[in-house]
Amino acid sequence: MECPHLTTSVCIVPDSAVFPNGCPSSWCCSVCRSNKSPWVCLTCSSVHCGRYVNGHAKKHYEDAQAPLNNHKRPERQEKERTQHTVCMDCSSYSTYCYRCDDFVVNDTKLCLVQKVREHLQNLENSAFSAERHRKRKFLENASINKKLIKVNGSTTSVCSTGLRNLGNTCFMNAILQSLSNIQQFCCYFKELPAVELRNGKTAGRRTYHTRSQGDVNVSLVEEFRKTLCALWQGSQTAFSPESLFYVVWKIMPNFRGYQQQDAHEFMRYLLDHLHLELQGDLDGSSHSVLSQANTSRSPSSKCCINGASTVVTSVFGGILQNEVNCLICGTESRKFDPFLDLSLDIPSQFRNKRCKNQENGPTCTLRDCLRSFTDLEELDETELYTCPKCKKKQKSTKKFWIQKLPKVLCLHLKRFHWTAYLRNKVDTYVDFPLRGLDMKCFLLEPENMGPENCLYDLAAVVVHHGSGVGSGHYTAYAAHEGRWFHFNDSTVTLTEEETVAKAKAYILFYVERQVPATNDKL
Repeated sequence: MECPHLTTSVCIVPDSAVFPNGCPSSWCCSVCRSNKSPWVCLTCSSVHCGRYVNGHAKKHYEDAQAPLNNHKRPERQEKERTQHTVCMDCSSYSTYCYRCDDFVVNDTKLCLVQKVREHLQNLENSAFSAERHRKRKFLENASINKKLIKVNGSTTSVCSTGLRNLGNTCFMNAILQSLSNIQQFCCYFKELPAVELRNGKTAGRRTYHTRSQGDVNVSLVEEFRKTLCALWQGSQTAFSPESLFYVVWKIMPNFRGYQQQDAHEFMRYLLDHLHLELQGDLDGSSHSVLSQANTSRSPSSKCCINGASTVVTSVFGGILQNEVNCLICGTESRKFDPFLDLSLDIPSQFRNKRCKNQENGPTCTLRDCLRSFTDLEELDETELYTCPKCKKKQKSTKKFWIQKLPKVLCLHLKRFHWTAYLRNKVDTYVDFPLRGLDMKCFLLEPENMGPENCLYDLAAVVVHHGSGVGSGHYTAYAAHEGRWFHFNDSTVTLTEEETVAKAKAYILFYVERQVPATNDKL
């Protein structure tokens, strides 16, 4: 938004003497000494923590609005009241006005906001260069000890980076961490060149996305790329995905606000919009990746949506064959449907078993859920099929086959279901393999696949903790370079395979096992 308070509130001149020492993203709050989410006041250069830590930056503004001395002139009172209202995030360099209660995109006539921003960036880069030099010397002198620390030392990972919770954004963090560990997907984005979205006076400068900017000024692909690049760089400070979250607010209205959201729903929206933007569709908010104009797709299709394939469909895209048989005349109808993930019901006969080691009743396995998805079923009265031969709705059966397996198989377990008034959670434990998930028996033409082509190994798991979709907490487990990590917002810890296997999975990401290339030539 265009803030009218910058002239009176932005008073500091960029100078190292007025700022604390050290890296701006690690500056400590002057009240509670927390180094999480530091914000600097652009009136007095004091540093305080953000509203999602202890909220001292907002309190600093509120204290400045306290009743002023009545002997002062009204115009002076108004000037002092508009001071201390604008602050800057020391990590993302976005600017916020407490009086406007929104992020700011304009600047003063002297461009003081941009000068402060560039000064903080220089301080950050200088501190980063010094730290990088120190790490290089450390690696040269003690590389063996560093490896021992990574494996046998503290359980906290020294190579992974957490994501800050911006207010019930654990659903987004869990999905981002999972996708960042799917190499063939995230490497594509990390290798993309940076995109500059503005021209003219701001050419060459970083673009700061806010809730008030127009849709033409935001790029989901660019912010997603920046977020992936920030992960797995060895930073001990959690990364704040604010810029990405504001773009999400802009193009995905369902996720505006700070209430808890469904991680699976967010993943689908994210993949849809990444796909559409990569296609060059700037107005994709009303479309879906899997929307089809016709129902008779060729089985040889490579899961291209509207004739254009992207990394989203090439990695996650598979094809289902949907067979419907009329029970009256026997007419069979076949339809090929592309998919990015499969949503699986948890069979009701297993729903009493809540944990892996519970003795009563059989244990539900992932194969049970897959079998329930692909088994022949009779459609109930609300889903009657319009038979093209009978020319009316008739009783019929339905069966799914997998015609084409994707490179990354995403399986969503339906843990939430609606009752008369509430959306309850199915808290059943589902046993899933960490290696060697065999999908051959679910294929339409398994004889055309080799024994190794249908095997999948687990790459990541999203877990929902709590009792309802509108509450609780999301975390993720993911494998990286042969080790498993637990991602809990800003905290990342090493974990064991046994711990992963006991998790009550909500979303599972399986990666196709690579078949070693063979040389048939003599």
